[in-house]
Amino acid sequence: MVDLKVKIADLELKNPVMTASGTSGFAEELMDFYDVSQLGAVLLKGTTLKNRDGNEYPRMAETASGMLNAVGLQNKGIDYFIENIYPRIKDYDTPLIVNVNGSTVEEYIEVTEKVNELDKIPAIELNISCPNVKEGGMAFGVTCPGAEMVTKEVRKAYDKTLIVKLSPNVTDITDIAKAVEGQGADSVSLVNTFLGMAIDAEKRIPLLSTITGGLSGPAIKPIALRMVWQVYNAVKIPVIGIGGIMNATDAIEFMLAGATAIQVGTAIFKDPFAPVKIIEGINDYLKRHNIQRVSDLTGALQL
Repeated sequence: MVDLKVKIADLELKNPVMTASGTSGFAEELMDFYDVSQLGAVLLKGTTLKNRDGNEYPRMAETASGMLNAVGLQNKGIDYFIENIYPRIKDYDTPLIVNVNGSTVEEYIEVTEKVNELDKIPAIELNISCPNVKEGGMAFGVTCPGAEMVTKEVRKAYDKTLIVKLSPNVTDITDIAKAVEGQGADSVSLVNTFLGMAIDAEKRIPLLSTITGGLSGPAIKPIALRMVWQVYNAVKIPVIGIGGIMNATDAIEFMLAGATAIQVGTAIFKDPFAPVKIIEGINDYLKRHNIQRVSDLTGALQL
């Protein structure tokens, strides 16, 4: 028997495979296919203080080896989640993690305080890729002062496991990682989507209503893998790897580069069973290589 358990600060996972926020709603969607208790954790859809309708259509576009999205954090707000969704999902036998978003530090704090009261939510993932409306739309996570500010204030309001999700659209992601570590982040997850665009050459128009959007899928994997390796070597807190993970081999590569756990996102759109298959594949890999604990893979890249 191999041990698939991993630990993110005080958060214990039965295996290192999580879903990425925004790719499986609020976990109920996956329950139509399998019991989500098999997963290490489920990252819930991005949640804001108030209702957001999201961006105008079209807001998704297929690209070579990936996809662009500009959904715009469509959700009904934290109060709706607490009153209508949380009661239905709170007893799922796997950690449920709320992805917290805001346009101001005050909004982040208010959402966090509400989530902090939910007994069955053991962690939040702080999405600092949101535009800071007080700074002209610049994302909090693209500068060290911005990342430090929001992490510091949310840390004061939250007493459970705090994961900070990093944007790759920066000059040096290790600087941002060290900045949030210094302000109390228990873990960092990376990467969020890369800024990209697609054009319909015949019509001479952009394929997204917002012109640009977030690129995810296999196309970003080599860059995400490099960033995970860099951050693992720059911080002492656990790293969660994200970016084009389609199968168990991809997941293992991220762990070898330094990830304690991984998130599966775009792959779910192609195959909802992808996270379960990845768990099985990791288990098989450990057996074939006579490795007793999956945690031994983290940072085991031989240089």
